[in-house]
Amino acid sequence: MDYGQFCPVAKATELLGERWTFLIVRELLMGGRRFSELQRGLGAISPALLTQRLKAFEAAGLVVRRRLTGQRGYEYLPTRACEELTPVLAALGEWGVCWARRTLGTEVVDVEFLMLYLERSVDPAELPGEETVIQFKFRDLAEQQDWWLLVRNGKVEICITPPGRDVDVFFITTTHTMRQVWMGERSYRDAVLKGELTLEGAPALTRRVSAWLRPSVFARVPPADAAPEPALA
Repeated sequence: MDYGQFCPVAKATELLGERWTFLIVRELLMGGRRFSELQRGLGAISPALLTQRLKAFEAAGLVVRRRLTGQRGYEYLPTRACEELTPVLAALGEWGVCWARRTLGTEVVDVEFLMLYLERSVDPAELPGEETVIQFKFRDLAEQQDWWLLVRNGKVEICITPPGRDVDVFFITTTHTMRQVWMGERSYRDAVLKGELTLEGAPALTRRVSAWLRPSVFARVPPADAAPEPALA
């Protein structure tokens, strides 16, 4: 894409304006390094298109491709140019929460994408001991209602079958409600009081769930209708 303009916005858009580009940058900045890790966070992107975009990133100096030592495949490391897109991406996300929030509830919640973000949001340092099992039961799903997060030795892993350990915290809710509380659109207390979320487990964990299951980084961004209007002269 070439707009034929010397404007810096045009030049940046020539590189970043393609479909999926900002989402690939998001995954790189969130720690995705292998092709499979990036694809997992992107969901519907085709392998061919992801390969094409990564090649374009490499040519533009946004990533460095490096062969995995002693393994097949490559890892993709963000360069300084890529990392300096962090505030751009944050501003874009804040704009989306502020002005596109009304469209968030109209989408069917992808449970795999939701679980990926819940996995990323767990802070192992806020959990006691070396191992914690968190189970989610999503009542609105016809299949695969039960999902687990296994926190062990500082790492978090998604399980779709029982991990063979006692559950420490148990969520019974819907994917829509879980998305709402994680995004900060409503509180855990509100969802519990309205019977839309059952939270069971050790009180030391259930009473401080927001400490170890961190909300979205955009949770505190107010919607546009809550933003103060400019003062009249």
